[in-house]
Amino acid sequence: MVNIIVVFPKKEVALKIKNILTRNGFEVTAVCLTGARAMQAVEQMEAGVIVSGIRFVDMVYHELYARLPDNFEMIVVANNQQWQEYGEDDVIFLPLPMKAFDLVDTVEDMMSDLNRKMKRNRSKPKGRSAGEQGVSNRAKILLMSSNGFTEDEAHRYLQKQSMDSGTNLVETAYMVLDMF
Repeated sequence: MVNIIVVFPKKEVALKIKNILTRNGFEVTAVCLTGARAMQAVEQMEAGVIVSGIRFVDMVYHELYARLPDNFEMIVVANNQQWQEYGEDDVIFLPLPMKAFDLVDTVEDMMSDLNRKMKRNRSKPKGRSAGEQGVSNRAKILLMSSNGFTEDEAHRYLQKQSMDSGTNLVETAYMVLDMF
């Protein structure tokens, strides 16, 4: 699930942003007044969009942005002068005065992008750790030396045994090592 966190140093501004988003069908997960509080909120979430001002009591937005996990994006709302002084190209900038529909459209686009990115990451096969790869390689070497298999044949053998026994390839490799 993609969350929305609103971070502004003034509570009334943060609540106005939250109200704009909730009136347009978004659920705001957290409203924070400091960057540290926003980081605490981020730690509880898988992914999200942060809508923030440019400066907080404890940090500047780019310090918060640098600490965000990959599944988080940031929208910074600021006037042009502040953006000239602090702005970077890695985040989306919305200039003040801001129109509500600009905020809503931008959040909608970011959430769609994050959902696609998360879906793509979930569909990628999980890689094996070095230890698991080592077990698999040892089993293949054993099969090659004892049965005269090529590496491809040993790998196919492990795959077939894995499918036939209903175990994953690494478990099958452990079974082969145990047999010899």
